[in-house]
Amino acid sequence: MPGIDECLLEAMALPGARGAAIVDWTSGLALGSVGDPPGGDHEATAAETAEVARSAAEYQAFAPRDDELDTGLDTGLDSGPDSERGDRKGLPVEDLMLTTRTGFHLIRFVETTFDSSVFLYLWLDRHTGNLALARMRLRDLSERLVLV
Repeated sequence: MPGIDECLLEAMALPGARGAAIVDWTSGLALGSVGDPPGGDHEATAAETAEVARSAAEYQAFAPRDDELDTGLDTGLDSGPDSERGDRKGLPVEDLMLTTRTGFHLIRFVETTFDSSVFLYLWLDRHTGNLALARMRLRDLSERLVLV
């Protein structure tokens, strides 16, 4: 079970990783950061990515409607007590991907047992990074991350 520093080091071990951070999306503060931030400022990157994460998590366009949750289809979004999602806080978004001409920016929301608003942020080089691998590893890291 990695803590913040170990989690960030594991993220930086991914091919093409340029920078990583763990950010509180409510306040925009970085709980930890490593590598090169886009634009050269870790604090500004944390605040800017928090704004993107907050928008995605709060806007109705990304929230499933009640009738979408009760379709009977195996979408992983069912909210019943026996469902995979029944004990979660209810964030409709798992991760975000933003592609630029030179890189990939990934935001993975971290679900915790307490009321938190934390995400993992990873900046990958577009030419040497592996987007699919990064998404899988960030999912794994977000599930194992220990925040105390």
